[in-house]
Amino acid sequence: MPRRSKTPTPPPSRWTTRWKPIFWRVLPLALAAFGIVLGFFVPYLWVLDERVQEEFGRLTWQVPTRVYARPLALSPGLPMSAEALEDELAAARYAIDGEARQAGTYARDGGRFVIATRGIIDLDGRTPPQRIELTVGDGRVRTLSVAGAPVKSARVDPARIATLYGEKQEERRLVRLQDAPPLLLTTLQAVEDRDFKHHIGIDVGGMLRAAWVNLREADARQGASTLTQQLVRNLYLTRDKSFARKFREILYALVIEARFDKSTILEAYLNQAYMGQQGGQAVHGVAAGAEFWFGRDLDQLGTSEIALLVGLIKGPSEYDPRKHPERATQRRNVVLRQMADTGLITDAELELARARPLGVTPRASLSRDRYPAFMDLVRDQLQRDYPADALRGAGLSVLTTLAPSVQGRSEHAVTAQLKALTQDKRPPLEAGLVVTDTGNGEVLAMVGGRDVAAHGFNRALQAQRPVGSLLKPFVYLLALAQPGRYSLASSVDDAPLTLRVAGGKTWSPENSDNVSHGRVTLVDALAHSYNQATVRIGMDIGVDRLARLIKVLAEIDAAPHPSLLLGAVDLSPLQMAQAFQFLASGGQVQPLRAVRGVLDAQGKALNRYDTALEPAQPGDAIAARLVSLALQETVRSGTARALLSDGLGHLASAGKTGTSNDSRDSWYAGYTGSHLAVVWVGNDDNQPTGLYGATGAMKVWSALFKALPSAPLRVSEDGLEAAWVDVGKYAVTDEDCPQARRFLFVHGYTPEHYERCPMARLRGWFGREGD
Repeated sequence: MPRRSKTPTPPPSRWTTRWKPIFWRVLPLALAAFGIVLGFFVPYLWVLDERVQEEFGRLTWQVPTRVYARPLALSPGLPMSAEALEDELAAARYAIDGEARQAGTYARDGGRFVIATRGIIDLDGRTPPQRIELTVGDGRVRTLSVAGAPVKSARVDPARIATLYGEKQEERRLVRLQDAPPLLLTTLQAVEDRDFKHHIGIDVGGMLRAAWVNLREADARQGASTLTQQLVRNLYLTRDKSFARKFREILYALVIEARFDKSTILEAYLNQAYMGQQGGQAVHGVAAGAEFWFGRDLDQLGTSEIALLVGLIKGPSEYDPRKHPERATQRRNVVLRQMADTGLITDAELELARARPLGVTPRASLSRDRYPAFMDLVRDQLQRDYPADALRGAGLSVLTTLAPSVQGRSEHAVTAQLKALTQDKRPPLEAGLVVTDTGNGEVLAMVGGRDVAAHGFNRALQAQRPVGSLLKPFVYLLALAQPGRYSLASSVDDAPLTLRVAGGKTWSPENSDNVSHGRVTLVDALAHSYNQATVRIGMDIGVDRLARLIKVLAEIDAAPHPSLLLGAVDLSPLQMAQAFQFLASGGQVQPLRAVRGVLDAQGKALNRYDTALEPAQPGDAIAARLVSLALQETVRSGTARALLSDGLGHLASAGKTGTSNDSRDSWYAGYTGSHLAVVWVGNDDNQPTGLYGATGAMKVWSALFKALPSAPLRVSEDGLEAAWVDVGKYAVTDEDCPQARRFLFVHGYTPEHYERCPMARLRGWFGREGD
């Protein structure tokens, strides 16, 4: 039998000889490392899942509370100038474009305006956007129409004047997904994440490409972030470029996508996206971005604006359209091209959108605190219902009474006149000013000092200074409220007098000109501010009654000393305005207010302060009218007659000058048919200024009303009757008598005695000239 050959044994492989021993040595280490990683990763992922469910599931943002001026209410006959109207529109960030087709724009041709409003959310609900046409001329609104039809009234949405932020200085307006423009949603996905509806939170293909580039460049230079990853980065992570941060970002995105639906994620992105910066205030969310960049609501943006808004998400600083319009235009056009490539717009729409200007407002729209003095008053009046921090970050809307055009003119009047009056005075002059609406007691403007933008001591609200003769009208008010004893024609004695006061001392008041004027009419005593006559009247009616009246009108307790009759009491300009509001309103008690109401985030009224006022009592109304007539005489012939040479006679205003001892304080309070303004001028060191009421504060008042459209004062004669009176005999006489003056009396209280004038008889015999 043949022998069988033996098969040779193959030589050991390279794996067996070289790698197998290494494998078995490394395997335990690898398994141990895997166990360690798994032991860390699984608990970490579990903790992360719990955190995401808790934090993202109840995701909320602090939305700032916004403070608004009053809407501009237009009506035929309203006092208005073209310049004042443009100031109102500028304050509300309206852009002039020559067409007024888009909300937030207007066109002007001389005195003709066309305004495309944005719509208003106010105490009485929502007013939709309108296209208002009006003409302005002769200091008033001449015609008014909406959509071509004449109307009795129309309103322009108000300017935003302040923002009350929460813990973070973040500007944000929340938008629900269903309220966002569909074109915005589709454009956002087309540009930032085309596979958003289908991926699991990450774009694997994009990440592999980015990883290859990063490895090749040996640095983390590229990313492939989905909308979900961008949201994670904005909410939870830093913006540094590292593999560790990217890994955490991926885990967050996967968990969020696993736990929440696409609609929730997209809505969160819309409200969190970073859209820009103004100083320390960051702008988040597309709705706030629309307001910040375009001054309009999100649903009022066109194709071009939507493209720019979406384009800015990539880099609001790099593509800032105010600083870098060329970059912004290029970025917008890239987005428009992507919109066309994905079928969102047609080629024709693409060309139209590319031809449009960027459409951003010239300046940023965030208003931290544009009018600090007025905002002090707003906070004071809200503190009863809202503690100090209750408004911050609460997402409310505070509706105020401020009129931007009045505020602007008030600020200019203060700064310009203080500069003219100062003339190297040391210490420098300061001022406080309050302007109100005589019809309803709304505070339209407030200036707290020469530096109108400064925060801190508010002289209009906080400075308590002697008011001097500004209190005299209220002495005469009490007298004229007794028509059986006093009238404007009553004769009073302006002669020296001495009164015994507390401590056994005596007081002998003197007139400012150091002259006693003898027998004068009551109206002349007030118009010329005679001290001695005023004290006599005041002592007759009772100083305690004046103290009670001041308590009612100005809410201050004043000691009933005789010197009170000449203004020896410290009041602020606001308190003095509150007192004069009674006269300016015709005897109606009108508490001054700076806040009309507060709305919640949905526009529902939480509180409103525009409650109906009680009508004036008949006796109060008549007495107030008589005082107004006397204060008009103050402007015609008394201490405020310089207003006539200033060209303000057409306003027929009523006013009163006031000066404290040694000219430390200069005051003026005056009112027209629509505005009351109280001005104080002095210095913080209480040093003499050398100014009287007419040479200091009244200069500011005059400068304001030269620029402010205002209605003339027409004092109603209801309840009054006119008569020609011989003032020397306090008797009714003939109109032609040389001594005759026309006075208004409370009905039924004209002088009973009639004194026929001899001159009138002669004219009766020979006839009148021209008969």
